[in-house]
Amino acid sequence: MRRNNLESYLLLFGSAFLAATILPFYSEIVLVMALQEGADPWLLLLAATLGNTLGAVVNWFLGQQLLKFQDKRWFYFSPAQISRAQHWFQRRGVWSLFFAWLPIGGDALTLIAGVMKVRLATFLVLVGIGKALRYGFVLLIALYAL
Repeated sequence: MRRNNLESYLLLFGSAFLAATILPFYSEIVLVMALQEGADPWLLLLAATLGNTLGAVVNWFLGQQLLKFQDKRWFYFSPAQISRAQHWFQRRGVWSLFFAWLPIGGDALTLIAGVMKVRLATFLVLVGIGKALRYGFVLLIALYAL
């Protein structure tokens, strides 16, 4: 059954949002399906990039709040893990946020950026560009494969 394009864009936005959080989800499948249904590739790129970038903002916000709970018994991360992550991020710098699209480690980068108090504007630009490039690449492959 064919969805109308608005539904396709909203579904893609939602799946891209979830994929950027700590939940395991793959929005690329939804992207290719929407493309096959005739949705506009540019609007798909916009919906996927916005959803995925806003999902990353959730991680950034969680990172901003994370250290408030480090003295709690149930806190998941050890002080050594936090220290290693902070040291790694300080060495690599904010430019590492271009790689927030990676399926392994990308979500951690956005969380660490929040812990490190990276400015939201800087975060949005770097993460947004990286995620747009990723979805653009997926779209190019899908367009040539279909």
